[in-house]
Amino acid sequence: MPRSATTDPSLAATPIEPAPAGAPAAIELTGRSAAIARIGEFIRRAAASDGGVLITAEQGCAVESLARELHRLGRYARGPFIIFDCAAADAAASERTLFGGHTGAEDAELESVTSVSCLAAARGGVLFLQNVADLPASAQARLARIARDGQMRVDCMPLDTGFRLVAGATPGIDGDVDAHRFRADLFRRLTAVRIDLPPLRERQEDVPALATRLLADVCASRGLAPRSFTQAALALLGALTWPGNLRELHDAIDRVVREADAPVIQIEHLLPALRLQRTHPPFAPSGNLREARQRFEREYIVSVLQHHGWHMADAAETLGIQRPNLYRKARQLGIPLTRAHE
Repeated sequence: MPRSATTDPSLAATPIEPAPAGAPAAIELTGRSAAIARIGEFIRRAAASDGGVLITAEQGCAVESLARELHRLGRYARGPFIIFDCAAADAAASERTLFGGHTGAEDAELESVTSVSCLAAARGGVLFLQNVADLPASAQARLARIARDGQMRVDCMPLDTGFRLVAGATPGIDGDVDAHRFRADLFRRLTAVRIDLPPLRERQEDVPALATRLLADVCASRGLAPRSFTQAALALLGALTWPGNLRELHDAIDRVVREADAPVIQIEHLLPALRLQRTHPPFAPSGNLREARQRFEREYIVSVLQHHGWHMADAAETLGIQRPNLYRKARQLGIPLTRAHE
């Protein structure tokens, strides 16, 4: 998940090693939807160029993972990957971290930075600006000048910038440009390539694959044996809209790993971790867990059948079960199948 950069220049400018060859693709590229296939193609094309890249996405999406993928696939892959969170500090601290301390050369032909700045540390690699719309106006002006010139003074020595600029922002950055809160010239430099990552609610078919990968990551990070989801549990996860996007999905899976000591995660393990009461619960919170699960299963299966026009084969495929098992489950739950057809 995305992390905040420190405002201490000596730490914020620390190179982050590129992912090794053969590393898994960015987490946000997990899935088989047409939308995510297009994003993957955009990333591969963008990696072959050197211009600025703007990645827009709602809060909770793993924009940093796409920036790292650009770094991994591009010609700067052997160089550093520097992260600066433009929302992490006030204007003065942002300028100190990005550009370094006072150089005494502000009126020089080229914009000046110091060797301890993020911009200097990024040479030969990628500088990723998180939340770029929050970059203070004075820093925007200096960065726009560097992006325009392709050069800067590092400790008073003229040098090519030598890094690729990648930025992340919410879709609201277009309104910021229109309202003159974000510089149009810098925006143009950042959008030689633009990638608009759709939210999870627009690619719900990717959620089961994302959940499976996140489960493996969470278990590995906690030193636990691998776990898995039942098909019904994955169907439930895929049916939700996830307004908090990947971060919300990650947090839910992290909770279920902490709260459920089971090698195979089933619906009854998911329900407490999903905190459905904050959205629209599919059943009234009454009865024991077995009764609640039965009510949920009945309503969920009915909704899937309705979605597929009561076509049993298609509904069974969505639910991840065999068609005879769907007939048996429907009888057990008292679901009338008079509308079903083959």
